[in-house]
Amino acid sequence: MKPIGIVILGLFLMVPCAALSDDSEAVVRTAIQAFYKAFDDGFVGPADYATEDWNHINPYGGRDRDREATLKSVREVHKTFLKGTTDTIENMDIRFATQDVAVGTVTSIMSPFTSPDGIKHGAERHIRTFVVVKRRGRWLIMQDHNTTVVELPAR
Repeated sequence: MKPIGIVILGLFLMVPCAALSDDSEAVVRTAIQAFYKAFDDGFVGPADYATEDWNHINPYGGRDRDREATLKSVREVHKTFLKGTTDTIENMDIRFATQDVAVGTVTSIMSPFTSPDGIKHGAERHIRTFVVVKRRGRWLIMQDHNTTVVELPAR
C-alpha cells in the first residue's frame, strides 16, 4: 500500500506544474520577448519585464546586480558600441521549476558590431539563460546570463 500512496502523492504534486503549460508558458515567453525588444531599442524604456533585483551577466563575464545597475550598464553599451545592434530570437524553450519559477533558454543571432577593443564582430549566435519568476501575479525576469556561441573547427 505504501508504494501506491507514494505514486498517488507524486501525481498530485505533478498536476500543478502540468496545469501551467500553455498560458503560463506564453506569458513567460512574452516577458523574454519584451527583453529582446528592449535590447533592439537600446534599453531606453522602463524595464517593466524585470524584477527590482534583476541580475545580468554579460558575455564578457561582467555582472550587474539590481535593475537600476543593470539598466545603467546596458544603456551605456547601447549608446556606444552596441548602438543600433539587434538580437533576434532564433529558438526559445521554457521549463518550469515550480509554479512560480521558469527557466528560459534562448538562442539568438546578434547583428554585427565592433567591440571597444576594436574587434569587428559579424553576425554571431548567442545563447542566453533567463530565470523568470512570478511576483504579485506577473512573470518577470530575475536573472539572465548571455554567452557568445563560438563555433569550433570541425575535427
